[in-house]
Amino acid sequence: MNGTAADGSATVYTFDAALHARPAEAHEAGSHVDAWGTWPVLAVPREALATPLAIGFDAAFERLAALDRMYAEPDGSFVWTSPREGLSWQVDGNAFERNGRVLLVDLKGTCPATAFDALLAAFGWPEQPLMVQLVRPAVFLDMETFRRHAVSRWADGPGKTVRPD
Repeated sequence: MNGTAADGSATVYTFDAALHARPAEAHEAGSHVDAWGTWPVLAVPREALATPLAIGFDAAFERLAALDRMYAEPDGSFVWTSPREGLSWQVDGNAFERNGRVLLVDLKGTCPATAFDALLAAFGWPEQPLMVQLVRPAVFLDMETFRRHAVSRWADGPGKTVRPD
């Protein structure tokens, strides 16, 4: 497998991550090695992690609710599922609020890259610079590196890598 669905139709991601605003101070610093490869990581000042995304919490959830098959709760939790036809996928998430804006978004699941882009757009991307924290190793990746990592996880076995060992 190479990160595409069995029918060759789409690039597919598998992930267990947290979406954050990317501060200007974030810079490449070292690498992280895991079962899927070696990945350049970002050094992020601790205080910068308290900076929320530009989009308001309520505005983000209005955008999420507009996505087909998205179930979003006012507390920040959401589940997004695939259509019945084609590749079966699901993304579970939880957005956290700070001063009326989205602080970070926990994301876990599998989905096509096009669906992931729609999810990011609900949180202000591409206008909003974003970075992604891999949850278990607690390292930050830029978006391009994260996408390569998520494709590698999918290629290793759809769905199996988001479950605890």
